[in-house]
Amino acid sequence: MSSTRPIRERNPATTAVVGVLGGGQLGRMLALAGHPLGVELVCVDPSADAPAAAVARHVTRDYADPEALAALASCAVVTYEFESVPVSAAEALAEKTRVSPPPEALRVAQDRLLEKQCFRALGIPTPDFAAVGSRAELEAGCEALGFPAVLKTRRLGYDGKGQRVLRSRKELDDAWTALGGVPCILERFVPFERELSLLVVRGQDGSTVHYPLVENEHEGGILRVTRAPAPGLTPSLQARAAEYGSRLCARLAYVGVLALELFEAGGELLANEMAPRVHNSGHFTIEGARTSQFENHLRAILGLPLGSPEVPEPCAMLNCVGALPDPHAVLSVPGAHLHLYGKAPRAGRKVGHITVTGEQALAERLERLRALPGVG
Repeated sequence: MSSTRPIRERNPATTAVVGVLGGGQLGRMLALAGHPLGVELVCVDPSADAPAAAVARHVTRDYADPEALAALASCAVVTYEFESVPVSAAEALAEKTRVSPPPEALRVAQDRLLEKQCFRALGIPTPDFAAVGSRAELEAGCEALGFPAVLKTRRLGYDGKGQRVLRSRKELDDAWTALGGVPCILERFVPFERELSLLVVRGQDGSTVHYPLVENEHEGGILRVTRAPAPGLTPSLQARAAEYGSRLCARLAYVGVLALELFEAGGELLANEMAPRVHNSGHFTIEGARTSQFENHLRAILGLPLGSPEVPEPCAMLNCVGALPDPHAVLSVPGAHLHLYGKAPRAGRKVGHITVTGEQALAERLERLRALPGVG
């Protein structure tokens, strides 16, 4: 276990110690948001060079390791920065200290079938779907839903991984083999107009704030660009998404930031997935909102008043994928802010992001940045 000082000792100026399962870039940004508040983070991550280690105390252990759990159990509250951590670890910690969001939210989000069933139970529209546990059930599901359809593993899908688009029956064998013959969910393909997402924050007292809906552009299953607020956003569309987010938070007794990913299709909003954590599509909030998603997550889980989610003017976020951009070229663009994660570049890896603020010539500035290697 590596740490700058024993876990149970803390700086007298620290107002609270928050434990985090995970030490990636989201943990790093949570720690940076906590510093002005006097909040210190203790992150558990098996990687010795996890991005959060530069700015938070770091416990180099597996998530379910007894020493790691003992270290986090002394924290005021424990949270997580990605949804693939063991539910058992969150449940064990919940017996010793507060865990926010609750382990139930983690359990539902880890299983795409449970997730879709939860949405439907709350009256949140989704694409039609069917559970697939065998090759025969895949055949039956395609018969019921038709083509094209999307076959997804129920667990461990991220950034476009663990899924195949099926356009005809002749593709079934290859897709079933490629996904490993594990339990899956089959979804009717949605010819959506655009992908949107909503960040909702719920406090310990049930108070709730919603950030504006944003528009997301993906390539190869990886988020490339977020525009905030979503162009052409109407009050009715925002209200509908906010209602869906509030229903989820109430059902899960949620505390913290929750991201709801949506398809807009034919004037309807269809829920795709949820993420029980701070989210890539919310990185624009660091410079673009009155209160960042990271600060609001800490406020929520610590029982502090929630900050304003207002976005004063249009802004955007671009991911840096596979290559580090030239800082001089990025920062020469007016209104551009560079965030690097301390990660070595490799194909398909998110190594940083850029936020761009200010409505004037926003589209032109985005295109200028997207012309740089590794950006957007």
